Amino acid sequence: MIRSFLLSALLVLSAIGQQAGAMSLGSKHAIVVDEHTGEVLFEKNATDIVPIASLTKLMTAMIVLDAHLDMQEQIAITEDDVDTLKFSSSRVPVGAVLARHTLLELALMSSDNRAAHALARTYPGGMSHFLVAVRNKAHALGLRRTNIEEPTGLSPYNTSTANDLAKLAMAAARYPEIEQITTVSGDLIDVDGMPRHYHNTNRLVSDKGWNILLSKTGFTREAGRCIIMRVRAAGRDAVMVLLNARATATRTADANLLHRLLTGDSHSTEVMAGLHMQ
Repeated sequence: MIRSFLLSALLVLSAIGQQAGAMSLGSKHAIVVDEHTGEVLFEKNATDIVPIASLTKLMTAMIVLDAHLDMQEQIAITEDDVDTLKFSSSRVPVGAVLARHTLLELALMSSDNRAAHALARTYPGGMSHFLVAVRNKAHALGLRRTNIEEPTGLSPYNTSTANDLAKLAMAAARYPEIEQITTVSGDLIDVDGMPRHYHNTNRLVSDKGWNILLSKTGFTREAGRCIIMRVRAAGRDAVMVLLNARATATRTADANLLHRLLTGDSHSTEVMAGLHMQ
């Protein structure tokens, strides 16, 4: 009985996705994909090419991990790692020396731009070789509408589609390190002898109503509020991508709406009706 209800709910969601998608979410672009079957359960402008902000860092992490580098190697943050494009802030000072694994944690969990840049700068052969590896990875994953020009996501020319990003998320899920780092709520990290508490930029990872298996947020003025999540709901694993929400609250509301539809809870029928009405 429950299985039948959930199946019906998902079928309804799939059927109304095309019609109601443009009106139902605050995010301008979205997709929900059943990871096992590849079925698109919901989509909204999922093939539009748009800036992706720090969602880029999932690709950065994969490239670094693919190179099988020494994750305990100590790396110094330099002036080259300072953001001169957006002048974004960082809690990692120039001169700090951190293990490569710690930089990976800071880049993925708290979305630190200096950490991400340092990871790419110290890639074998330097930044140019890093970007070649990015292009090769994108080609191998079939990300035909994705363009990445630097490792942080600060550039508005780092672009993709919700559809391509769902593929990216499924690829990133094959890396245990990425799954582990992106799903903790926070960590105490020693930076130059001073313990500092860093938080996950996605507050939903600590929400007991969610079972999040992978997560990454992003924000720039051009990209708006973005998020990628791989979630387990109603006995299935699904990938959820939301792009260009105007505010964090909007992005969170959209994520909760789609999550309720996936779990088929007691409010799902009302939510579906609401999708038709909005």
